[in-house]
Amino acid sequence: MIRLKENWKNYIKTCLSFFTNKKTLKGASITYQVIWNLTLIFLVILVLGGAFAGAAGAGYFASLVKDEPVRSYESMKKDIYNYEETSDLYFANGVYLGKLRTDLEREEVALEDVSDFLIKAVVATEDEYFYEHDGIVPKAILRALFQEVTNSSVQTGGSTLTQQLIKNQILTNEVSFERKAKEILLALRLERFFEKEEILEAYLNVSTFGRNSSGRNIGGVQAAAKGIFGVTAKELTLPQAAFIAGLPQSPFGYTPFTNRGEIKENLEPGVTRMKTVLQRMFDNGSITEQQFKEANSYDITQDFIDPLPSTVEQYPWLTFEIESRAIDALAKVLAVKDGYTEEDLEKDQVLREEYLTLADRDLRQNGYEIHSTINKDIYDAMQKVKNEFSYYGSDIQITETDPETGEKHTVSKPVEVGAILIENKTGKIISFVGGRDFFEHEQLNHATSAKRSNGSTMKPLLAYAPAIELGSLSPGTILPDVALRLDPSSSKPWPKNYGGGYKGLVTAREALLRSYNVPAVKAYVDILNKRPAEYLTKMGFTSLTDADYTNRSTVLGGLTNGVTVEENVNAFATFANSGKFIDAYLIDKIVDKDGNVIYQHKSEPVDVFSPQTAYLTYDMMRDVIKRGTAASVNSRLKFSSDWAGKTGTGQDYKDAWFVATNPNVSFGTWIGYDIPKPLEVRYRGLSYGNRNIYLWSQLMNAAYDVAPELVDPPETVKMPGGIVRRSFCAISGLLPSDACSKAGLVQTDLFNAKYVPTKVDDSLVEGRYVQIGNKKYLALDSTPAEFSQSGLILNPDYIQKVFGIKVNPQQLIPSNSRGANILLPDDKMGDNGKRPDPVQVNVSGNSITWGQHPENDIIGYRVYRNGNRVASIKSGSSYGYSGGSGQYYVTAVDIAGQESSPGNTVQVGSQETPSSEQPEDTPSEDKPDTDAPNDNPENGTDTGENQEEQNT
Repeated sequence: MIRLKENWKNYIKTCLSFFTNKKTLKGASITYQVIWNLTLIFLVILVLGGAFAGAAGAGYFASLVKDEPVRSYESMKKDIYNYEETSDLYFANGVYLGKLRTDLEREEVALEDVSDFLIKAVVATEDEYFYEHDGIVPKAILRALFQEVTNSSVQTGGSTLTQQLIKNQILTNEVSFERKAKEILLALRLERFFEKEEILEAYLNVSTFGRNSSGRNIGGVQAAAKGIFGVTAKELTLPQAAFIAGLPQSPFGYTPFTNRGEIKENLEPGVTRMKTVLQRMFDNGSITEQQFKEANSYDITQDFIDPLPSTVEQYPWLTFEIESRAIDALAKVLAVKDGYTEEDLEKDQVLREEYLTLADRDLRQNGYEIHSTINKDIYDAMQKVKNEFSYYGSDIQITETDPETGEKHTVSKPVEVGAILIENKTGKIISFVGGRDFFEHEQLNHATSAKRSNGSTMKPLLAYAPAIELGSLSPGTILPDVALRLDPSSSKPWPKNYGGGYKGLVTAREALLRSYNVPAVKAYVDILNKRPAEYLTKMGFTSLTDADYTNRSTVLGGLTNGVTVEENVNAFATFANSGKFIDAYLIDKIVDKDGNVIYQHKSEPVDVFSPQTAYLTYDMMRDVIKRGTAASVNSRLKFSSDWAGKTGTGQDYKDAWFVATNPNVSFGTWIGYDIPKPLEVRYRGLSYGNRNIYLWSQLMNAAYDVAPELVDPPETVKMPGGIVRRSFCAISGLLPSDACSKAGLVQTDLFNAKYVPTKVDDSLVEGRYVQIGNKKYLALDSTPAEFSQSGLILNPDYIQKVFGIKVNPQQLIPSNSRGANILLPDDKMGDNGKRPDPVQVNVSGNSITWGQHPENDIIGYRVYRNGNRVASIKSGSSYGYSGGSGQYYVTAVDIAGQESSPGNTVQVGSQETPSSEQPEDTPSEDKPDTDAPNDNPENGTDTGENQEEQNT
């Protein structure tokens, strides 16, 4: 033990001697100096390295933003407030229609019109230091940078509201250090230029918030509030505000609606996010504990609204039509602003497409108000009639081939409809019917875009009105309705009338109201060298080809490309507008979001016809409705107005038209299949034409119920000066001659005073004729006067001189009572040189009878009693005579005046002594035979012909 202690003491002494040894102390001093110097060097290196790193970092940051321009206040203001805002659509008179179809629905709102709950919720959730920082939060950026470098699983983000606004409005969503560096720089600059409230307002308007209850994408808190909860941003409750404030982190993850507008099955993500927002609001003192508890326990799902129909769903044809026409109007505005003209756009298709694209983008981004001319109540009423009408006709079955699979399948196609109502004096499109069912059948607008043959509705536009304007025709002009070869390329008669048959010589008025084809084509051919289709161009026909200017079938609606209902109806308004064409329009004005009217429609009337031509054509078309092919409309309308119109049928019954105009409006309907197929001639007891007229009438009645003052004006279309009423001969159209007057062929009608006929009719000459059976023949010089009667003969030079055509002259005689006493030069029966055979007589009581003579040239019979002639009876009128007692025989007389020898003699009554004195009842040469029946057709009524005209 003692030894151990000694050893320990010696060890301590040795150690002490080491540290107190001079040599040791010197070494320790050197070591200390070295360590200290090394420490100083390390600190210097550390400071210098940090400075170098900072400089390198600054240099790197500068390199990232070197291409970013120095933005001015005005530039940044334009950028941050340049967010897409959906344009609004309007009916006439400022009645709201809905939003323009767009991929993103947005509505601008001022900060003062946003709920305070929503403002606090957004700040608490997205940027709790918003009111304190200068655009960025450095520690947040460093934290985000560290997480990015270390690839941390926790990404807290480092963007302030200001940075997010920069990213959305100026930069892109690109993930790169360069974009982030620019974002920081611009955020700092933005904070220098703008107040916090301005930045917050812009952010609330640009952020996306998922989908609304109709499944459309929405941007901005106003669209979110309306589209999710059915309230404005100002009216949001605390839980509603918290729900919306949570959406920007994952708009389509948290949104409660699918892209079809249906409520999602799993709403938990959005509800959980709402509660997170509420917690943050409570944590930063934005709401009280009581508010937090109430909002946190609130069932937000009960506030989600039901799907709202979009404008496309409610008004599909109208929405697309407004959109298309607004784009076209705005394209012209933008082009003119850039120094181009509307003519430049028409000539340069590439330029036109460029400006249409710019206008399309502009309308969908800049929140315009687009005001249309459509009367909402009339439009709605017409759609109801269209949906309930039950006489369209049967569907047809069509085989179609799937373009992807090549498989064939059968589909059902209904009879489609197109209709349009236009205000004459302004050109406003008041209403239209685009089709049967946009979503089920066909999306083509049959009122404004479908091009079809317009059938006989073309006749007043291309034949009668131009011919009147050019002075070659008046309502009383006589036209041939006969078998003519008006197609030089065909050896067969063309055209033919529907139903077949011809009516001979008819007036232009009669030809139009009965819709005869031959007279219309003849009138058109007579002016074809004057290019009458130019009048169609003036009246807004946009699809004419060179062939349409020369083809003779054009006048019957045989256009190369067809015509739309809008163009056809619009042209008819020209007649109610005293010959001025006013182009129809649907876009009244476009207003920007600052209230500036950037587009206002201005009508520019085009002189097409003189007022006299317009009125004469209008007056002719009045008769179409009064007593012509559209007469059935009178029993269908609720009201009576000064209507003038025309029916039309496409080739092979593929189209049915009726267009009519009155002093205020023009209205037309078309029915037919999309794939041109014949309509049923009769369906449920109605012809195709009457079915269309009934539809026209019901649609017009619906408009009358809404706006009677619009569609039923009290005034009529007034006759202008320069029109006179004159008489004319109905067989030539010239001034009546004595012969024409005697024939009962004088008519009166209206004429342009410049083109009143000045020549006297020379188509008829007086003469005598005989009748054998139902046939009339010119009397010969030797024909006994007792068997002939006065009549009129058609001048043989007249046909070639007036019509310039060779036809069977018999076809030219009017097929009504007016032509009863008119003969043709060829109506002759020559002398056969043979004396007629005797006539055999029979006694029947106190009368004698005989039969019809077998020879075909017998014009009458002479009756003799006791050797004296007591009667002359015309052939075909009677075969018997009663004249008292005596001996009788009868002779036959032919057209040459030859008389047969007496046949057998018969005794009637008791035998008397013959007297040489002429019986009292024996007719003289100049006394009518009172015993013969009166067979003059002029004394009777040709009820058969009149009935036929009524049924045409």
